[in-house]
Amino acid sequence: MMLIKYTWAGFLLCVLGILSSCQEKHKNELVEKILGTDGLVALWDFSEKAGKQRKALGLGDFPLAEANGKIGRTDEGPISGYAAKLDSGNFFMLPWEETGALNIYGKDQGVTVISWVKWSGKVSCFVGGMWNEYQDGGKRQYGLFVSLPHYNGGDQVCGHISRTGKPTPPFPYSIDYSASRQVVPVNEWVCVAFSYDGEYMRSYLNGVFESRKPEQIDNTTGFEGYPDGLVQSKNPYHYPDGMGNNGSDFTVGAVLVKGGMGNYFKGQIGGLAVFDRALSDEEMKGIAIVPDFDGQ
Repeated sequence: MMLIKYTWAGFLLCVLGILSSCQEKHKNELVEKILGTDGLVALWDFSEKAGKQRKALGLGDFPLAEANGKIGRTDEGPISGYAAKLDSGNFFMLPWEETGALNIYGKDQGVTVISWVKWSGKVSCFVGGMWNEYQDGGKRQYGLFVSLPHYNGGDQVCGHISRTGKPTPPFPYSIDYSASRQVVPVNEWVCVAFSYDGEYMRSYLNGVFESRKPEQIDNTTGFEGYPDGLVQSKNPYHYPDGMGNNGSDFTVGAVLVKGGMGNYFKGQIGGLAVFDRALSDEEMKGIAIVPDFDGQ
């Protein structure tokens, strides 16, 4: 009987080892696929411990510094097996002077931002990009958010682009963002992403793009030129103006708003990738996914 017991124990350990090896292989394959995709600027896997700069692979290491305190590391994540835990008003930042190739802009310039997150829900959260809503009237450029309810993006993946860095006339805020049709689940690992090709923004959840029909946009009635409000499609979102070179820092987990830093991300971020072009739907299906791993 003891022999059988130990045999089964050994068998179970073997199975667990195979599963672990398969999960690690899937993660490594995804990283290799990301690194081999044209246009990659940076990929952070957030494997560093609290107190350390988070460095990227790609065109540079683009070291993200912790701000407003140390940021903890959890032992789960779909890219490296680790993730940064943001929950108390802290965030990462890279000064504008050090952004280099991350400072993506131009009339016909594309961009893609992809992130692997476990969102706690309830609040509007900034994931990553060059987005400053207040300094010098606004230095908005490009940014990935989860949940922007003011203009029909509540609980959805939102991709923001701005040419001027300012609010969208005649409205008090920037309205120019795509919003996924799908709702982002709470406390579950997902991949959120958006692309911009110089004309359209598209938002994706787990590599899937779903279009939205034209709809009445909340909070747009009564403004000059829009007595009955604005009707538009949020996915894809038409924006042919391009991205401005507006001088924002690159931040992860928060942006500067009128009252100081805000739109804090609450949850875990296990990976973030930036490309200097718009990835295709097929590329998104192969990259903007959550690989099999044991962190669910």
